[in-house]
Amino acid sequence: MHVSGKIEFSITERSAERVVGQMPIQGGILNPFGIVHAGAMLWLADVCATVLAVGEGAIAPGASGFPLAINLNAAFLGNQKEGVFVATSVFVKKGRSLSVVRTTVSGAEGRIVADVTTSHVPAK
Repeated sequence: MHVSGKIEFSITERSAERVVGQMPIQGGILNPFGIVHAGAMLWLADVCATVLAVGEGAIAPGASGFPLAINLNAAFLGNQKEGVFVATSVFVKKGRSLSVVRTTVSGAEGRIVADVTTSHVPAK
């Protein structure tokens, strides 16, 4: 069995307190049952949380202070076969040495399909 795919997303809102991203549902992120693979939902949540934790800093390979995720907790509450997922990340705690971010991933009609909490520390 050979499967290939790609994940596409866009950051649609970025502020000091909130990041919003969107991921279209397409064939490359579907599992063998025809719904979005949990890893793709988690990937979207992690990217949005990381962008929030970066703050105003640059997002580029080798940039200093990259917010390394040290803990991740996810609850998958639903799924769908088509449309768009929207991830919204906000701080639970914003600190110099530790930040905690809550990201909700929503699907059709704003229904939450994943609730993800991540903890980040600046990489050295």
